[in-house]
Amino acid sequence: MFEISAKFSISSAHYLRDYPGKCKNLHGHNWKVTVAVRGGQLAADGMLLDFGDLKKMMKTVENELDHKSLNDLGDFESQNPTAENIARHIFVKISGLLASSGRSGLEVARVSVFETENCEAVYYEKP
Repeated sequence: MFEISAKFSISSAHYLRDYPGKCKNLHGHNWKVTVAVRGGQLAADGMLLDFGDLKKMMKTVENELDHKSLNDLGDFESQNPTAENIARHIFVKISGLLASSGRSGLEVARVSVFETENCEAVYYEKP
């Protein structure tokens, strides 16, 4: 298996519903996101996936989430926009973009979201 990853950042606001702590209030983070893609075969060019292609997919998700109030976005109107749920949201979005890219045999391995410098949530699915 081969795996590549790329990173991007978003600045977004959120609050946690039904939460007893200070995060129940509207606040923001500078989220750091890493997306890893895996597959068993390299293309004829020797790449699993061109980093530029992965970055274009990630830019789509970045544009959706950056400088937004996450609670107002579709998936987060009914679930808290926690780091865990954000990681899963990005995983699903990139998986869909990867599937529609025409490159077979590739899948998102994991998505990592740092809420702060020292606090990270990771989402992945069993292969």
